[in-house]
Amino acid sequence: MITERCVIEIDGLYTRFGSHVVHEDINLCVRHGEVLALVGGSGSGKTALMREMLGLDMPAQGTVRVFGEPLHGHDRRMLQYLRNRCGVLFQNGALFSALSVYDNIALPMRELRTLDEGMIRDLVMLKLKMVDIAPMHATKMPAELSGGMVKRIALARAMALDPELLFLDEPTAGLDPVLSDGFVKLIQTMRRELTLTIVMATHDLDTLVALSDRIAVLAEQRVVALGSLKEVIKTDHPFIRNYFFGERGKRTLGNIGNSYGG
Repeated sequence: MITERCVIEIDGLYTRFGSHVVHEDINLCVRHGEVLALVGGSGSGKTALMREMLGLDMPAQGTVRVFGEPLHGHDRRMLQYLRNRCGVLFQNGALFSALSVYDNIALPMRELRTLDEGMIRDLVMLKLKMVDIAPMHATKMPAELSGGMVKRIALARAMALDPELLFLDEPTAGLDPVLSDGFVKLIQTMRRELTLTIVMATHDLDTLVALSDRIAVLAEQRVVALGSLKEVIKTDHPFIRNYFFGERGKRTLGNIGNSYGG
């Protein structure tokens, strides 16, 4: 259930790399239980913003609070505690090539240093079942896996510590339409059963429409639109027109797009 409580609260955020300004005065609340999608053109800073939400990078100015706590200014133990409440599905899976499927999923659990190997084994098998991967694949190496399996196993690793907050970076990139639809349905099921809050960066309109409750559009170093799909497409902005009302957008949105007049 979506509530008004902010799981992530961003206030007055600026991102700079040298003299290059990526974000300027961004304010954003990610509500408990929602799927917030970040969309924008190349260089708009979607991944940079997600990294700042995770505490991997520090903004040049402004604050990021996660679960009510500022990400910066804490000692390493508190920062790690906050990160342990988050899971990340990296673009293209980013499995460790030298580790088996089993060891990829077990790695976050082992880093806790509080679970014995018997408990870890049971949990790894449970996570594989959660993403519909048979136990026989646990001993395989990433190079032996199909693209769809890599995504599912990477999702199992992201869920290893039962996170409350999940980050998805281009979750369906590289998947054919059938695999993409299956992966979206898996995320929908997990979100419903586990009451996850999700932040997702995506270029794919089908994924955006299927998963997102609200959309934040990044352009011109700021959030130019924020709201539901129907609300966002009413914003008269060049990126929004090109993204949502190009040929592919019209095919995906159908009658929603027609209501805009695009």
